Amino acid sequence: MRYFPMFMDIKKRPVLVVGGGEVACRKIDMLLQAEASITVVAPSIKAYLMKYVEEGKLEYIKGFYHKNLLSNDYVQVWATTDNSDLNHQVHADAHDVGVPVNVVDDTEYCDFITPSMVNRGRVQVAISSGGASPVLIRIIREQLETQLSTKVAMLADFGADKRNLIKQHFKTVDERRKFWETFLRLPEIEKMNTRNELEALFQQALTTDVQIKSERNWIEYNSDTEMLTLKALRLMQQAEWVIAFESCPAEFIELCRRDAERIYIRSEKEMADYLDKANAENIRVTILVKKGQLFSDSNIQHYLANDVYVPTL
Repeated sequence: MRYFPMFMDIKKRPVLVVGGGEVACRKIDMLLQAEASITVVAPSIKAYLMKYVEEGKLEYIKGFYHKNLLSNDYVQVWATTDNSDLNHQVHADAHDVGVPVNVVDDTEYCDFITPSMVNRGRVQVAISSGGASPVLIRIIREQLETQLSTKVAMLADFGADKRNLIKQHFKTVDERRKFWETFLRLPEIEKMNTRNELEALFQQALTTDVQIKSERNWIEYNSDTEMLTLKALRLMQQAEWVIAFESCPAEFIELCRRDAERIYIRSEKEMADYLDKANAENIRVTILVKKGQLFSDSNIQHYLANDVYVPTL
């Protein structure tokens, strides 16, 4: 993974854009959506950008770029000209003052890149190949656009509005998480089209006790992640702990919930000890086991006999 994925808050923070052509127009539109404080430097700019200048949405410095225009007050610098030598000079100058820079369409000179985005209000899905395959990313975005309902935006707004109420109603993080997991998976959600309908379902859900209890899901894997069942993937996303032998391939572990604690073990005794601890502390656990793996530890066998075991395909 070359680029570390992150979302950066640049609202009212200074950003410098070098260049005023078509490429700059596209990037500035995106920066304005994030409410950045934008300064553009170029001998001339497109009429499209001049309209923004006249509306007070960005500052325009008419003239050629020079190093003195750049300071570490900026949180980002964008080099968007069609002169590669100038763009590379902007890159070097930005590094001198410690400001991350993006040279558009020149990945080797980018400290950060902008992914393809799927927007659903507060929910943003970012997709990137690190600049390696833009066409593939476009195809993936098209697939996500068809799968993510516009209803997602309403659900995100609703969740944001209810955060304080949920904190008052449920005293622990586990209870809050369990409530939202249960609520957002209700089949009725798919039929909701209005905020009032969602509110009625929410009030009804609040009257249901949230049970925090231990849960163990044994997920069998083989050689291919695509052989995991949909049920396995769903349960892997609910885990608070992920237990696996050190030999378990990383690609299977990475499919589990991102913030789950990863526990690598070397022996059945270690596994049994962790399972006992999880049981005592009411922790939801995913245990990844290789297809055909057998256990001789009687404690593990006891858990297996009473738990959910999901075989691979």
